[in-house]
Amino acid sequence: MVCIHCGHNTQVVNSRHQIRTNNVWRRRQCVNCGATFTTTESAAYGASWAVQSSSGAPTPFSRDKLFLSLYRSLQHRKTAVDDAAALTETVIKKVSASVTNGVIKAGAVTAAAQVALNRFDKAASIHYQAFHA
Repeated sequence: MVCIHCGHNTQVVNSRHQIRTNNVWRRRQCVNCGATFTTTESAAYGASWAVQSSSGAPTPFSRDKLFLSLYRSLQHRKTAVDDAAALTETVIKKVSASVTNGVIKAGAVTAAAQVALNRFDKAASIHYQAFHA
């Protein structure tokens, strides 16, 4: 990776795997100017997974689409953005076990989101079910 300050090469001086979010946190230092900055690496699910709808048409997985659907159900909460972000990661972690050859059924995503919302907020779960059942 190149330095965000001067554009020269950097080296990793510290790295930690974030198990809950399946990300890698890295502290980098520029070999030229000595600047230090942090990066976070995550998987590009949209390039790796396809969601198969009930009609059979595959579409790329969209973390943002999942986040927005959860956020809409959680809008009544003061911490809706943070809650939706955490639940999105939970749902992705749950559905990753049911991915077969890079394809996941849309029903599996909906079911995992429904279970997570039901455990977290009953009202949000009912709202989600009304739009995704």
